Amino acid sequence: MAVKPTNKEPYQQAYYPPTPTGWTRYMRTFLPWQAFRFLVINFKMLKLMSKSHH
Repeated sequence: MAVKPTNKEPYQQAYYPPTPTGWTRYMRTFLPWQAFRFLVINFKMLKLMSKSHH
């Protein structure tokens, strides 16, 4: 038996996802920040792979 969520009625405020702030939208489109995050994530993946391949 499925349970219906209490706050997921259509067209109610809780039904819609939160909208990103202006700062969040800016950081998502700021290319230097994206390049930095890309490098950080790749470094973490390389570190993880080097630990698993003995």
